[in-house]
Amino acid sequence: MIPTLTTDRISIPKLGLGTWKLAGAEGQAAVESAIALGYRHIDTADRYGNEEAVGAGLKASGVARGELFVTSKVWFDNLAPDAIRRSLDGSLRKLGTGHLDLFLVHWPTPEMDLAAVAQTMQAAKDEGLTRHWGVSNFPPALMRQLEALGAKPACLQVEYHALLSQQRLLDWCRPRGIALTAYSPLGQGALADQPVLEEIGRKHGASALQVALAWLLRQEGVVAIPKAGRRESQQANLDAVPLAAKLDAEDVAAIDALPKDRRRVNPDFAPAWDSF
Repeated sequence: MIPTLTTDRISIPKLGLGTWKLAGAEGQAAVESAIALGYRHIDTADRYGNEEAVGAGLKASGVARGELFVTSKVWFDNLAPDAIRRSLDGSLRKLGTGHLDLFLVHWPTPEMDLAAVAQTMQAAKDEGLTRHWGVSNFPPALMRQLEALGAKPACLQVEYHALLSQQRLLDWCRPRGIALTAYSPLGQGALADQPVLEEIGRKHGASALQVALAWLLRQEGVVAIPKAGRRESQQANLDAVPLAAKLDAEDVAAIDALPKDRRRVNPDFAPAWDSF
């Protein structure tokens, strides 16, 4: 059973399926498989080019739309108000749904009119096109700017894993009821042979990746969306849910002590991550 994170701003399953690079028949099959296993939170984006496949998987699953939590995102070259609406309309059409559960700004840009972006996202929520809105890849400085505008995003999605700290963003999000969703929560596979995680895994009969995921899932206000195309990987990630409660203080301290500066997603258009 996947627990749900509930705050004043959002209610969202703490474990979801990331679908980056899962397209076509493979993408559809991955979504169907995950939902059959018990996943109810599916994350996609216009930029992924797989919304039609994800939508087909949602439909084929046979699970009622109201039981699913579907996230999509608008790319950074579509942040003018009219372009945001066109992107959202396109996502809804390709996904075959009348609304999203969460609509995110995928990446910020220096040129965006942040006030207009926030107003457009809020309008989409007010009109019922999305149940919640939020942002992705926003550093602390931009989160502060959003609050100064009176905007109330429900979620912030960023790279977060056992080798990358997001403590300043967590400290910002938690008291405000903003969910922090961890993408690349397994370090894009790089944590699979991390010695400390492997040692903790042997103690609990789990893999290093399951330990890394459990470390995230046990944290207040944190959601994780590992990409998993194969049913075996999806099940392994599900098995990290009960492991989260089994990690003891010694385990957590050892993971906390690992280097926390190993960012893996840092394109040339990324914002100044440390801007505060």
